[in-house]
Amino acid sequence: MLEAVQRRLDRTPDAMTVRRRTVEHVFGTFKHWMGYTHFLTRRLRNVGTEMSLNVLAYNLARVLRILGFKKMMKAMRLVGA
Repeated sequence: MLEAVQRRLDRTPDAMTVRRRTVEHVFGTFKHWMGYTHFLTRRLRNVGTEMSLNVLAYNLARVLRILGFKKMMKAMRLVGA
């Protein structure tokens, strides 16, 4: 299995750079934002809920930063939120 991963990386050497830029940043932001290095809950269902709340907060903050408050509120009204 490791050989297959290495072959894929050899074919696309920039893949890990792109992954770090797009995916790892989000998880680092979660950890920094929420001020913790581990989940506060136990059991998979509870951890899933905690992670979902973190993702929701992150996405709302991004939308707010990209659109601004007025446009975000207008968009939320349009979808009935």
